[in-house]
Amino acid sequence: MAPFQFIERPSPFNTSAGKTLPIFAVTPAHIDTGSIDPIALDWARKAGFKAESGAVLLIPSADHLGGALFGLGSRPSEAPFLTGKLARSLPPGKWHIETAPLTANRLALGYGLGSYRFERYRSPRPEAPTLMIPADADAGDIKRQLAGVFLARDLINTPTNDMGPEALESVFRALAAHYKADVSVISGEALLTQNFPLVHTVGRASAEAPRLLELRWGKKGHRKVTLVGKGVCFDTGGLDIKTAASMHLMKKDMGGAANVLGLALMIMDAKLKVELRVIVPAVENSISSNAFRPGDIYRSRKGLTVQIDNTDAEGRLILADALAYADQEKTDLMVDMATLTGAARVALGPDLPPFFTDDEDLARDLFEASLTVDDPLWRMPLYMGYDKDVSARIADLTNAPSGGMAGSITAALFLKRFVTNAKSWVHFDIYAWAQSERPHSPVGGEAQAIRALYHHIGRLAG
Repeated sequence: MAPFQFIERPSPFNTSAGKTLPIFAVTPAHIDTGSIDPIALDWARKAGFKAESGAVLLIPSADHLGGALFGLGSRPSEAPFLTGKLARSLPPGKWHIETAPLTANRLALGYGLGSYRFERYRSPRPEAPTLMIPADADAGDIKRQLAGVFLARDLINTPTNDMGPEALESVFRALAAHYKADVSVISGEALLTQNFPLVHTVGRASAEAPRLLELRWGKKGHRKVTLVGKGVCFDTGGLDIKTAASMHLMKKDMGGAANVLGLALMIMDAKLKVELRVIVPAVENSISSNAFRPGDIYRSRKGLTVQIDNTDAEGRLILADALAYADQEKTDLMVDMATLTGAARVALGPDLPPFFTDDEDLARDLFEASLTVDDPLWRMPLYMGYDKDVSARIADLTNAPSGGMAGSITAALFLKRFVTNAKSWVHFDIYAWAQSERPHSPVGGEAQAIRALYHHIGRLAG
């Protein structure tokens, strides 16, 4: 069974037999020492090709295209997915890598990641090039990782008029159906009767009802993994309304949900021996006569009361109910992912997602997984000295501590109040967006940390 796709797209890889054109991936040293195909070498030297990082030089033959040279630069290890540039630089046709000082999996995964296009709203484009997956690469695992990453990117890139809470539920159900997982949904006023008051509070002003989505897959008795993703399909900021510039990218405020669904796809497609649970509170933070207000106080599912000091700090509210619900069952690993704070971007920028955990072994394992699969992440401190800052004067907690300092830490400490039973818990404060084009991704929605998490969970599952 092929991996799940939200948006159908052609494979970036050759799927049929036939002649393929060679790509010679080379460093400047290969040109200097002449240690490549003589015809390619002669053409490179005549054209002044220096094998700079990402440079492409097409090689003619007697009457047609004969192949291509691809520059890796002097330090190819610093750009492990540089081959993604090939997917956007080569002319249409079938290609294969003839020589490359790269591992087969990195080579193919990089090409696949770089092939991504979000074209749901565009006219059809010309045919794209395809690459033969090297024989010694793990083709099945590469394809499922691409499917997970592409699902996350597609969901984030889709505008809210086509990806509100109802549409997100539809994708959630389709993913579950593809892998024969069980789904339950609590929606609208039922959130109040079933004790999800904060999810209801944040989402009640929208024309589309707020909802809590839950997926279960796998066999009981295996390691239990629970994924929780922030699903704010659009965030106006509520009554503390954002500026137009700040609202521009708020279709991506469900990036946490998109990323946990991409990770869930990888886990289920690989048939990892885990008992998987995925929980997504899906809402739109809108403005209406029944919108929640600054100064309001609400009781959470856990019983803790929360004072609303800023309606634009809504993500931690819906996650509080979702985490408390997830924490009612013992779990070996609980992961939550959310586009939660601007403070995380100030600290580490858009491309390096921070994570917070008080489990030292888990922190070490995640960092090792990050290095192994070249999926960057960085640990930030759960500094308990700031825990007092999430307390409120007339309620148990505030959703927006005053002072504006250590915002990503205090947000993580707020969430920590709702997780007490999980054996291990980790919170990821992701950006879920690529601000500039990179070899392995265009500008737009991005999967962050899920390849590292997939690697770690695979090891956890044995």
